[in-house]
Amino acid sequence: MKEEIRRLYLKTGDQVVHKRYPQWGFGVVIEEWNSGVLGGMSYVRIVFRDGQTRVFDNNFANDCCCYYAGLRRCED
Repeated sequence: MKEEIRRLYLKTGDQVVHKRYPQWGFGVVIEEWNSGVLGGMSYVRIVFRDGQTRVFDNNFANDCCCYYAGLRRCED
């Protein structure tokens, strides 16, 4: 059985913007959590300037990763 390696994209404290929803404003990753099960899910919770908190898949190895959905880290 092939072991899936989890590759995380975001970490707590990262600032992000969603390229498809610029009206959300900038966001900050306030929490990340990872399943203890091999091949399990990884998520991040992000609070955006519009006041909403949204949850995204954080496994870069997964086609549903927040990167592919349009989230980008803000560079300093």
